[in-house]
Amino acid sequence: MTVKMNANKIISHFGETFYNALQAKLDRYINEWHLSELEQIDYYSVNCIFKCVSEIHGSCILKIGNPCRETLTEYNALREYDGTSFCRLYKADVQNGVLLIERIIPGSRLREITHIDKRLDIFCDLFANLHKTPSDKSLYPTYLGWVTRIAAYMRGREDYKTLSAYMDEAEKICRRLWDKYPGEMLLHGDFHHDNILLGSYCKYRIIDPKGVVGDRVFDIPRFILNEFEDEITDGFKAKYLYIIKTLSEKLNIPEGDILKLVFVEMCMAHCWNVESSRTPDIREVEFTKIMTEDEHYVN
Repeated sequence: MTVKMNANKIISHFGETFYNALQAKLDRYINEWHLSELEQIDYYSVNCIFKCVSEIHGSCILKIGNPCRETLTEYNALREYDGTSFCRLYKADVQNGVLLIERIIPGSRLREITHIDKRLDIFCDLFANLHKTPSDKSLYPTYLGWVTRIAAYMRGREDYKTLSAYMDEAEKICRRLWDKYPGEMLLHGDFHHDNILLGSYCKYRIIDPKGVVGDRVFDIPRFILNEFEDEITDGFKAKYLYIIKTLSEKLNIPEGDILKLVFVEMCMAHCWNVESSRTPDIREVEFTKIMTEDEHYVN
């Protein structure tokens, strides 16, 4: 069977060893899971992703990566959510880093909604019914654990001392928020526009959970980060404060706490960039920090 894929991009992102083993893996799962019409999706993260058709389940997504904890936590989270607002998990070979999941059709991303109020309404509606108590919280990392790990990593990076100092401050803020919001829920961990897709009957569905434990408030800031624009202008500042105010009212969480959550998440995001050899943008970190110090919001 011919599989449509971009060999050069796969090798560039995942390495030649991964690519050389990929065809054998594809052949195995095509036969075992009765798959056809495989076509690579031009998106590169920890997985090589294909859309395909299953004889049993219909339109699917096949995710193949190197075995890692992230695949395991996604597998466990999808099993626990068991559909509902999430895509369904059909098959898995976690030891080999492979998941077969439901393909959401038509799959338009939330970011394609142009009106900010509509995006916020959809996010809040999904958020209200998203979280559940994990059956075994030891299966997942904690949000605070994410923060403390990357803060410790940054303390060893002499080339990013300013960002590291911000990350240290973010860790302290996160610990205070962790005490204030002690819920132990199963979080998505990456709940933003590109993981919220339009499905059938005009209902939005959720994909790609990271699987992490913490209070539900820690699933808010990643969405706000995806509202950031290329330039931080006065116009964007007004939009940013509108988002904070709207989410505060809809979710009944103080504006000051949401601003702090965004600062923590922004620090972590750019520190992860450093860890992945990408260039961080300290301006975004500084902006979110300044916004937490506005006298109107300090509490």
